[in-house]
Amino acid sequence: MNITVCIKQVPSTSEVEIDEKTGNLKRDGVDSKINPYDLFALEEGVRIKEKNQAIVNAITMGPNQAEEILKEAYCLGVDNGYLISDRKCAGADVLATAKAISEGIKKVGKFDLIICGKQTTDGDTAQVGAEIAEFLGVPHANNVLQIKEIKEDSIVVDVDLPTMVQTIEIQLPCLISVDKDINQPRLPSYKLKKATKDKKIISFTVDDFEDSDESKYGMNGSATQVVRIFPPQSNDETETWEGNGNELADKIAHKILELKII
Repeated sequence: MNITVCIKQVPSTSEVEIDEKTGNLKRDGVDSKINPYDLFALEEGVRIKEKNQAIVNAITMGPNQAEEILKEAYCLGVDNGYLISDRKCAGADVLATAKAISEGIKKVGKFDLIICGKQTTDGDTAQVGAEIAEFLGVPHANNVLQIKEIKEDSIVVDVDLPTMVQTIEIQLPCLISVDKDINQPRLPSYKLKKATKDKKIISFTVDDFEDSDESKYGMNGSATQVVRIFPPQSNDETETWEGNGNELADKIAHKILELKII
């Protein structure tokens, strides 16, 4: 079985500067870590590997410094690491990000199961996993709480829905996005760190993709653009309002316009 786990490097601090022109986070030189939700995805992939003799690949997109999280993935039991690193992918929204990662997965080769974390802590959209599946033309399930059974041609999972937990069977190959209740991630192994310290990480650029049309990646391929983004302002002063529902609604609307939030 071939498993691909999608991971992302996110800032390990909330003190991150924002580029006023692009609205993007300035990630260069910022301490980073594996997106916490992706640790659950990595753990689930490695657990399947231990039970089913699978091969686990990890793939990420970002600058060269993103190699660090792939090295950490090696210490968690991943077999191969792949990095999509190209300035043409910079400033991508969820759509362009999913397009690039889907092309990277195709470049890696055959896959039976793709595992993603539920969402990222720096974006919180929870959209990339489903969009990757759509680009690849495979079925997908979000908010997976448990993998109950892996069959020859399908996988049985529990999915967390708003009013119930539903058990569904999905045809392989497929993609699942896992929730944080699915397992308890392990700590990096020092033994694996020593064994994989010289292990290579394979890098891709847009020119390596099956679809190398630059207009589909980065800001050029993004369906959405950031209009305005700003850190919350610290304000120790509190303001108390009184009135009925209509009066309070008017005061809130007036305050929003005053602060130019929209």
